[in-house]
Amino acid sequence: GHLIYKCGGIDKRTIEKFEKEAAELGKGSFKYAWVLDKLKAERERGITIDIALWKFETPKFMVTVIDAPG
Repeated sequence: GHLIYKCGGIDKRTIEKFEKEAAELGKGSFKYAWVLDKLKAERERGITIDIALWKFETPKFMVTVIDAPG
């Protein structure tokens, strides 16, 4: 999630929303993980359960980030 944010693939407002939601569950440091962790169980347990993809473009590259369990 941090790489996606730094490369401009997700906006600051969304990260701030994730940060607030994560803090409410006592997991404030997980704000970037929540970019790809969408399931309630993933967020509560702090682990990846299901595969997630995120695609974005930089001026030079098309990037696909894959998050998988393990």
